[in-house]
Amino acid sequence: MSDATRARAAVNVALADSNPLMLGALSEFLERDPRFSLVATAKTAEGFLELVLRTSVAVGIIDWTLPNLGGERLLEMLRAKDTPPRMVVYSHDPQAEVARRAMAAGAAGFCDRSEPPERLLDIVAEVAAGRMVFPFLDVRTLKRDPMDTLTQRERILMGMLAKGYSNKQLARELSISVNTVKFHLRSIFEKLSVNSRAQAIAFYYSSPSYMAPFQTDNDED
Repeated sequence: MSDATRARAAVNVALADSNPLMLGALSEFLERDPRFSLVATAKTAEGFLELVLRTSVAVGIIDWTLPNLGGERLLEMLRAKDTPPRMVVYSHDPQAEVARRAMAAGAAGFCDRSEPPERLLDIVAEVAAGRMVFPFLDVRTLKRDPMDTLTQRERILMGMLAKGYSNKQLARELSISVNTVKFHLRSIFEKLSVNSRAQAIAFYYSSPSYMAPFQTDNDED
């Protein structure tokens, strides 16, 4: 195949990862592969969204925990556009929870970070060709709201967190220690597959459960 033919056949790809080392390493893999043309990179969900609006992108590769919106909200926003790129999520997912949520949010493919980069590139090529690539998923769970996995105490805390309560205020209102608050927050972040308060709050307000009332008296830790 001539260089001109390869250039015409190359798939325009955009990449987003908050980790500079990962972003650089994946960029090198993409740039060395004649199947792809890396047209843009970003470190945040907002940055990726902006570049997609001004650049022709066929396939996007994103980390699930992108700041500040997070991968899930980014996928939902892209899905609302007329001609969104096909999206591949590249993330750690030992329980297949991220893959399930990525599919439900509109992704076309998923690759676990435990896989070699070559596998990711093959998935990108398959997605570019019009196929969906995911590990085995129970499709009956695709619309399950992760908020439903929170305990009653965690739902109460999440509602208060969304109202702007600090850790000290949460501890005082719930009559628990700050360390217990931090423990609950870590559990919430893990269950919602987020890594910051801002992402947890964004997820909360995008969930069908966010209007559920909360109470702060006589709840068990």
